[in-house]
Amino acid sequence: MLCSVHDDAFMRILLLEDFNTRIVVVGTILLGAAAGLIGTFLLLRKRALMGDVLSHTMLPGIVITFLIFAGMETAKSQATLLVGAGIAAGLGVLVMVFLRRVTRLGEDAVMALILGSFFGLGIMVLGVALDSPYGNQAGLESYIYGKTASMTRSDVFTIGIGGLIVLVAVIAMFKEFRLLCFDEAFSASMGNRVGLLDGLLMCLVILITLVGIQAVGLILVIALLVIPPAAARFWTDDLRATSIVAMVIGALGCWIGVALSASAPRLPAGALVVLSQSSLFGISLILGLRHGLLQRSIRSIRLRRNVDRDHLLRSLYELADSNPDQSSWSIESICKLRSWSDRKVRTLLARHL
Repeated sequence: MLCSVHDDAFMRILLLEDFNTRIVVVGTILLGAAAGLIGTFLLLRKRALMGDVLSHTMLPGIVITFLIFAGMETAKSQATLLVGAGIAAGLGVLVMVFLRRVTRLGEDAVMALILGSFFGLGIMVLGVALDSPYGNQAGLESYIYGKTASMTRSDVFTIGIGGLIVLVAVIAMFKEFRLLCFDEAFSASMGNRVGLLDGLLMCLVILITLVGIQAVGLILVIALLVIPPAAARFWTDDLRATSIVAMVIGALGCWIGVALSASAPRLPAGALVVLSQSSLFGISLILGLRHGLLQRSIRSIRLRRNVDRDHLLRSLYELADSNPDQSSWSIESICKLRSWSDRKVRTLLARHL
């Protein structure tokens, strides 16, 4: 009886029968699709961890902005806090570019340095903000862990605007982004300003990260940028198809995660969204039509069979060349030519002759 109740609740949520559920699901689906789209280019640029760095650098921006406007109505304004987060993320990118130019540190070391430093600063000022008279009214923890279950129309509107901007920008600059990801030097030789394109890509990533931290939090938002395009790579090698599949996987994972969370209120929605995305990645890893483990196994078996067939035909040709009398041919003579077992030769003869 308990299982049927949970199943009914899950299906009601999955089919968007409740108004509040529709608000949350539409918002997360838009976020998942937009993150999957821009995450495709981020993954191809080999900067998958950049989203993680940007999200962690936003925490001090959010908290410091709140402290600056503490006591004022604008301190609780989501737009004000997100502007502070965007400024902090931009500052993090500038510091990272500066360190890459003036030091010999690798990009991974610089990203780790920026991530740890900014997040540590954010945790410190967060403690200060929570101890302030206005700390309990801020809801700052929601930016760390997300607030999927309590999304409002304004949140969905914000995510929709952000996703639309990303979609339009990617469609308009698709050819330039493709050249940037696959051959940066050739893109520069075609007259494209590589630095400007790279900056535009980072701005789009910052935009999606900004709207994404409302749903899944700044710690887990990296999953929305990385998992869908990584899963899409198992299905196709075409960039356009990869982008579309990544959007579908991102949207579907968010839909399933929100439905599971709503049917089990004690489970955090952000974590379930990410786990749903991970499950879809696992399915893609196994069943992907292009690079999935099952298809790779099938292709490997076919290749081995074709090679064995060619070797068998060559062995028969060599026997015919050295001994035209077919009556003297035997299983043992083929085994000696190829170091095969008697059973394998009989299997190959039965299969191909």
